[in-house]
Amino acid sequence: MNRNFVRALLLATGIWMLFCITGYAQSNAVNTKQDLDASRVRIDSLDNQLMKILGERERIVKVIGIYKEKNHIPPLQSARFQQVVEKGIAAGNKEGLSTEFITELLNAIHKESLRIEGDSKL
Repeated sequence: MNRNFVRALLLATGIWMLFCITGYAQSNAVNTKQDLDASRVRIDSLDNQLMKILGERERIVKVIGIYKEKNHIPPLQSARFQQVVEKGIAAGNKEGLSTEFITELLNAIHKESLRIEGDSKL
């Protein structure tokens, strides 16, 4: 199997898992200090998973940056980014996340991705 395809599949699986996990918070009320502590441990775990997923995403961005450099494609692909934002907003809204938050998050990720792609030299 193509290595980049496997990476993309792993990334998609990780994101899917995070969306599934969000149901956890909806079904578990915080009534005691013990509940609060357990919820914070869960948040820490989710934050760690987010960092791993973002790290994997950025490693894929480096590979894409090398391809774009080799093929004289500019890092910024506005139409592609618009697709990413639209899909992200739709997925985020289904999870109860605001359009503004998703847009800001994806803009921050995209800014870092452009920096990484610009730094990706053969």
